[in-house]
Amino acid sequence: MTHPSPHLPYGTPEAPRIAVRGEAVLDVDPEIARLGVTVIARGTDRRSALEDLTRRNAAVLDLVKSYGDAVEQLETGSFSVSPELGKHGRGERVRAYQGQVRLTAELGDFTALGELASRLATLELTRVDGPWWGLRPTSPAYAKARRRAVEQAVERAREYAAALGSDLVALLELADEGAEDARPYPAPAPGMMRSAYGAGAPEGIPPLDLEPQRQTVRAAVLARFTMAPPAL
Repeated sequence: MTHPSPHLPYGTPEAPRIAVRGEAVLDVDPEIARLGVTVIARGTDRRSALEDLTRRNAAVLDLVKSYGDAVEQLETGSFSVSPELGKHGRGERVRAYQGQVRLTAELGDFTALGELASRLATLELTRVDGPWWGLRPTSPAYAKARRRAVEQAVERAREYAAALGSDLVALLELADEGAEDARPYPAPAPGMMRSAYGAGAPEGIPPLDLEPQRQTVRAAVLARFTMAPPAL
């Protein structure tokens, strides 16, 4: 006579298994905010377009860097200079050149965010998008959510065991839900602020009043336990 393997997914009468799911959902304040900045320039020849683009890009960099430690990260995402062909006539006749630089600024100091966004939006031919609110990868909110998910799984398993007049004996497995089918996190949704390309820098422009968007942190685990044989 063969005996059931102790490794079967449903356990044995002597060591019944309980499989549960634990989940936690937290709403927390954001820790960082990102601004997207796009600078463009257009000229009748490549050199003038590039010179204007370089000057405007330097103005953006100088302004952002003037905020010191409030700006935690500043990155150039892309740079391009491309010709524009004439719509009429024959041949490859270039009528103008257009250049573009995209940058991203990440701030951890929200008191400076609105002022910087307003000042960037007034720069010549500069577009501002965002803010995108988020958490740092090392945020304690993630660990807190995971702990709560595990606590919920243990509590749920104990409730099932108690309903049968039994107790938990051992933990057999604990895993992130979807750990074997991991998918990348979706890109954060943009905020509501968006500015078209500015033409000048008016004096005394007030800072934008930007309200931080609460962030939702989720964690889910799958847990399997053995329990003492219930008296049925």
